[in-house]
Amino acid sequence: METATLKKFAQQARRELISQVKMRLERVLLPDSLERREHPAALDALQQQLAQGVSKDSLAEKVAYTWFNRFCALRFMDVQGYTRVRVVSPSSGELQPEILSEAKGGHVDTSIVEEKTARKILDLLREVVPSDNPQAEAYRLLLVSACNHWHQTMPFLFEAIDDATELLLPHDLLSSQSILAQLRDALTPENCQDVEVIGWLYQFYISEKKDEVFEGFKKNIKATPQTIPAATQLFTPHWIVRYLVENSLGRLWMLNHPHSRLPDKMEYYIQPEQPETDFLHVSNPEDIRVCDPACGSGHMLSYAYDLLKAIYEEQGYARAAIPGKILEKNLFGIEIDERAAQLSSFVLAMKARSDSRSFFRNPVKPNVCVLDPLVFPGNSAEERFLVDSLAREGIPRAQLLHDLQLFAEANQFGSLLRPQLAESQLEKASQLLQELRARTTAPTMLQGEAFERGAKILDQARFLASKYHVVIANPPYMGGSNMNSRLSEWLKKNYSDAKSDLFSAFIVRNTELCLPKGQLGFMTPFVWMFIASYEKLRYFIIDQKTITSLIQLEYSGFDGATVPICTFTLENSSKPKFRGAYVRLSDFKGAAIQGPKALEIIQAANEGDR
Repeated sequence: METATLKKFAQQARRELISQVKMRLERVLLPDSLERREHPAALDALQQQLAQGVSKDSLAEKVAYTWFNRFCALRFMDVQGYTRVRVVSPSSGELQPEILSEAKGGHVDTSIVEEKTARKILDLLREVVPSDNPQAEAYRLLLVSACNHWHQTMPFLFEAIDDATELLLPHDLLSSQSILAQLRDALTPENCQDVEVIGWLYQFYISEKKDEVFEGFKKNIKATPQTIPAATQLFTPHWIVRYLVENSLGRLWMLNHPHSRLPDKMEYYIQPEQPETDFLHVSNPEDIRVCDPACGSGHMLSYAYDLLKAIYEEQGYARAAIPGKILEKNLFGIEIDERAAQLSSFVLAMKARSDSRSFFRNPVKPNVCVLDPLVFPGNSAEERFLVDSLAREGIPRAQLLHDLQLFAEANQFGSLLRPQLAESQLEKASQLLQELRARTTAPTMLQGEAFERGAKILDQARFLASKYHVVIANPPYMGGSNMNSRLSEWLKKNYSDAKSDLFSAFIVRNTELCLPKGQLGFMTPFVWMFIASYEKLRYFIIDQKTITSLIQLEYSGFDGATVPICTFTLENSSKPKFRGAYVRLSDFKGAAIQGPKALEIIQAANEGDR
């Protein structure tokens, strides 16, 4: 995939979208703006956000990011032929989006566009109603209608657009210099062959902000909850994703099914020297739970989907049923960046749709959880009523209150947070809360808000209280010198033996998320193997876990990171006599050669040349 064009587009699109959204924001806020008369509720919601302390800059950045994700998703689906009529792409030989060309010809698909809106679009194009730019106004209505249509299938990405997001949609969408024209030039049919392109676009979109954050680090400006995603998100190279998934998920399956033909599909799988008898038993693929607790745009989950698909097929499952089962039962992602989580869910939905033409008719929502910072002090009458009611039904009060109050800083601590209630208790609490809501006739606004917030917190806690067969991650990297004081002190208190970096704390936390004898995979800086400040972490890994394999990259072997990298797999148990497989790439210079050399070494070892 040619990434240079994608990088240039994503960076430029971010700048232009933010600029255009800011211009729209200033315009709609004018005392005599048309929007004040035609969309008063949306404008009130917009002004309320500003009154609550949200800056114009952060609002513009959020809305720009939202539209970027939607534009990219629509273009990808246009190219794949998933849209009934192409929304941002033209028909062959045309220049304007097909949905607009169709409308200019008198046809508006009322399965996508409401009849009232369709009439307005046709009146605009026939110049029955006055407009300074009828085609632009008609296309905006068509685009918003298409997004609302996809809300039914993918609500995680296409939220219903009836608010400020629509008001701040950039005006220039049809010119040859518009964002959509640039998008079509970057997301060519060739680049859209693999949904992996979405992950590259995400990384490139935030790359300039990441550079800004790192420049701030040089000036002793500490990371904040708002800048942590940009500072720590890193798109994992595909060969490392394959190595990690094949030697965690693939290894688990092969331990249980040693005669499986799955290794034919796993180039980076390291075959064991001797048969193993002590392992986590799994007989049914539907029972396997795979989690990426820092999932970003979903690269790890995407390849795990491919491997799970091969497992299901080998077990004789009907092909049409496999995508839904994988999304419902097998894959779980956790993320603090809402936009990245949206893309992760989109990637999985696209994988499912590519394997099942009927998937959109009965879609399964991917299990990707955004850890929102939700505050639940427990002091109000409504909050006390909720806690008292659940406690009377057998939910331990102290642990319940702890977990309800756990997520106030979730956008800073993410998956490092530890609920105290077990998964079964959280599921029971969620069910009891639903029943409580149903029994509460005519709840007040405050009661309804407490119920909604409590339900969302319990759902977030359930993801973090669950135990998974496989946990794989490229966790965030951030040393103590760049952390704000709150994050630094919290790590010292909660991860005292792994407080040197976010990644080291994640290693410990991921082992807690994993079942005993489960499989884990990581891509991290390799400093934990050598430096004194990671000594306790080394003892933890060596004494309590088992390194099943490890690849140490050449010092500058990964262009995307500012630190030297290793990637390794663990079994979540101690096997002192186990002989792991180790690959050192120090003699091979350059990022491009790391994957091919690792593959060459692994295949040679599998053939007996160890």
